[in-house]
Amino acid sequence: MILSSRSIRHRLTLPAHEGGLILEPYGTECQQPASYDLRADSDYTLDCGVLSLIASLEWIELPSDLAATLRCRSSFARRGVQISGGFVDPGFRGHLTLCLLNLGTDTIHLKKGDRIIQIILHEICDGDETYQGRYQDSVGVVNAR
Repeated sequence: MILSSRSIRHRLTLPAHEGGLILEPYGTECQQPASYDLRADSDYTLDCGVLSLIASLEWIELPSDLAATLRCRSSFARRGVQISGGFVDPGFRGHLTLCLLNLGTDTIHLKKGDRIIQIILHEICDGDETYQGRYQDSVGVVNAR
């Protein structure tokens, strides 16, 4: 099941041991009916034909019963931007490193705070395992380890 805006806002008020979700800083302008828009943490240039690593402004903490998929916002997709690696495991904590590929014909300039990616939150049935990988507690852009 995909979380609605109401469910997302409710999860933000819960403590971690009760399934709480953290999206910091949270911006009401980023809340969509069934997703949340993640923002760029600083200024970036997306050159044509180049894979660029962009960090999310938001620090994210998913409880054990939530996972997430990442989708490019349609305004960027229409300009040729694609996202690679769009899944976040339950229990992940940190900034997300977003892998964006500009397949369009124009260089794209991002400013800090631009809404670039939608995170869609999904409930996990009987989830009892959480992410313990090497990207846990990532800060800023993290290259492949």
